[in-house]
Amino acid sequence: MLNEESAPEMRLVQNAPDAQPELAPGTGRLASLDFLRGFIMVILALESTGLFDQLMHYTRSPFFRHVWTQFEHHPWHGLRFWDLIQPGFMFVAGTAMAFSLNKQRTLGASWRQSFFKMLKRCWWLLFWGIVDYAVRPGGLSFELWDVLAQLSFTLMVAFLIFRFPIVLQLGISIGLLLMTEALYRFSHVPGFDQPFTDQHNFGNYVDLLLMHKINPGGWVAINCIPTAAHTIWGSVAGIIILSNRPQSRKLMLVLFMAAAAAICGYGLDVLGITPIIKRIATSSFTFASGGYCLAALAACYWWIDVRQHRKHLEFFTVVGMNSIFIYLFFEIVGHRWFNGYVTALAGGLMQILHVPDFPRAVVACLCIFGLEWYLCYWLYRHKLFFKV
Repeated sequence: MLNEESAPEMRLVQNAPDAQPELAPGTGRLASLDFLRGFIMVILALESTGLFDQLMHYTRSPFFRHVWTQFEHHPWHGLRFWDLIQPGFMFVAGTAMAFSLNKQRTLGASWRQSFFKMLKRCWWLLFWGIVDYAVRPGGLSFELWDVLAQLSFTLMVAFLIFRFPIVLQLGISIGLLLMTEALYRFSHVPGFDQPFTDQHNFGNYVDLLLMHKINPGGWVAINCIPTAAHTIWGSVAGIIILSNRPQSRKLMLVLFMAAAAAICGYGLDVLGITPIIKRIATSSFTFASGGYCLAALAACYWWIDVRQHRKHLEFFTVVGMNSIFIYLFFEIVGHRWFNGYVTALAGGLMQILHVPDFPRAVVACLCIFGLEWYLCYWLYRHKLFFKV
């Protein structure tokens, strides 16, 4: 997903797709990974245009309002489709890392060389994650809630244990979840000793220490600890796919992990042990969402790479090829200028034509997305890829 070569900042590379996920020298890319990464970025880009908000605002049908609700984070205890996007983002980063490290090792890179490349990558992910949230109407702000800042930690953890046996990697991921459970349940900090209560949990306390503020939405910076499991599981899935096992065996292993994770996650919630809460990444949430990520990768791998159904993937892959670039584009440029400008222009033209409010709002959002997609397509056709 990300390029590890030396770079003082985000830079442009020609003729070099992101993190070449090759099964073996000469066998080509893992198309299912390209698709899954692109699908996640397309969904994120559509959300950034305000499309789902507009659909919710103008929809009166109870059924469709329920559908559009799935594109919002659950307010606290529960799980919606949108709660799976960030885990998916971190999961595919782990899978891409496995292919990237495998390629480096094939080319003769030492662990030390790979380590410093990963260290540099994680530093710039942290930098851009902080910059994304830094500029606020009231001035500069220091925040660690952005997914890129979180990913900088989870990637490094997954890298450091990458060469361990799979069973040990899975054990460490579960250990991170147990550690998070212990921190929330047994820290007993006055005022922040309610493990699963918004604004009164250990994660909120850590945010006060790190950033001198609490996120009003309930998000916490130490989500990077439990969600490191997502990146580790993505890496493990990549290792399995890279192995010499028969394809059916690979699928069975990944699906077994998916089922085990989902049973653990929903089991913890149903039994009243740990509620599924995305905003503080409880262990039950991490297990449940990780199960969905593993199942999605298995399904895409089976359909695209095993069954060779590869038509019409380009729409998604052109976005996934410049995933970090387009994410920063719609997060920084889009929210601060581009979206408003395109909406005013498209909306103004449609208003002259007396287009009703609902279609005018939807078309304006689609215009924003269309221009962002075409930007990715243009870069893809010219083999230009921005790297961190």
